[in-house]
Amino acid sequence: MDIRPILSTLRRHKTAAALIVLEIALSCAIICNAVFLITQRLERMQRPTGMADTELVRINLAGIGENENADALVKQDIAALRALPGVKAATSLNHVPFDNSSWNSSVSLQPDQPMPNLNSAVYLGENLVENLGLRIVEGRDFTPDEYVDWEELSKPGSKLSIPAVILTREVARKLFPGESAVGKNVYSWNADNIPHRVVGVVDRLIRPNDNGGAGEEGYSILLPTKNMTFGRFVLRTDPARRAEVQKAAIAALERNSTRRIVLRQDPFTDVITKYYAQDRSMAWLLVAVIVALLVVTALGIVGLASFWVQQRTKQIGVRRALGATRGQILRYFQTENFLLATLGIVIGMIGAFGINQMLMSSYELPRLPALYLPIGAVVLWALGQVSVLGPARRAAAVPPAVATRSV
Repeated sequence: MDIRPILSTLRRHKTAAALIVLEIALSCAIICNAVFLITQRLERMQRPTGMADTELVRINLAGIGENENADALVKQDIAALRALPGVKAATSLNHVPFDNSSWNSSVSLQPDQPMPNLNSAVYLGENLVENLGLRIVEGRDFTPDEYVDWEELSKPGSKLSIPAVILTREVARKLFPGESAVGKNVYSWNADNIPHRVVGVVDRLIRPNDNGGAGEEGYSILLPTKNMTFGRFVLRTDPARRAEVQKAAIAALERNSTRRIVLRQDPFTDVITKYYAQDRSMAWLLVAVIVALLVVTALGIVGLASFWVQQRTKQIGVRRALGATRGQILRYFQTENFLLATLGIVIGMIGAFGINQMLMSSYELPRLPALYLPIGAVVLWALGQVSVLGPARRAAAVPPAVATRSV
């Protein structure tokens, strides 16, 4: 089709054409970045923890050691929890993921290393591999003689050290690329430059609360300590029995001491759901923005095309009288819309890149992948063709005689 008549017509309607181009450009720029942000949120929410999420119950207490022997009380608590019907495992620990608490430490390969190799979350507790449902991919779990009592370790002037460590696969690959980490020494938690010997590697254990940079969410280490006196407990049970076990666990803990307050008690899947609530809200908000922009853009195209059909009734009639078919009239308006959409998309891609640069500098977001630009272009091209189809079909259906008499 010769596009020169189309370009000539558009030059006579510069304002209307420019408005549609700008509308499409704005939609393209915003939609590309919005879809990218939604993808980022979905990927973040779908990150695996490496734990048996559906089998875990989290309980946090306050006042666990007030006016009491905290070490003896936590031993009593753990024994009571492990004795409950339906409990596969129970332990006290320093934190769980997404729990508003995070213990972290640098990890080095040499003593007194000026710059550590990485920063990692530190999980302290007894039998964490079994309790959290972690999967060992290399080496072994801690042995009973490797566990260190937390109260003894924490005493001023204590000479105790933690002999062993279990790394996540991400940490092992970062520290020892291309080789086994088991049997190697790392320096992290111990004082006096005493190393931890790596005894095992677990597949994954996510860091709490998004500490660390991009790609570091799996940087975690486990250290063998027992009787953690921080009022944090994790129980593992069958998914169907979590509510029953949770209720029984609270009752058992309250029987052991009245000088405490239950701060949180949740199935771990609820902990995850609450943690990602803001991400879900943001994703749905962006979906609403995308839908609104597409609707407004479609209505703008329909409105402009309908207006132009009405304004060009005589022109359409003349073309029909000269032998133009309905298909040719239809293709005329579709080509005209395609040209406007293409110009708007080109401008919109430049705008999308600019918005992404602003987001990168202000919110530390990654660069917008180039793949999102052609996807956005195809969506807007398709939207334009669908939107103009109705007015174009009405234009093609106008009889030549009626069109000629209308002026």
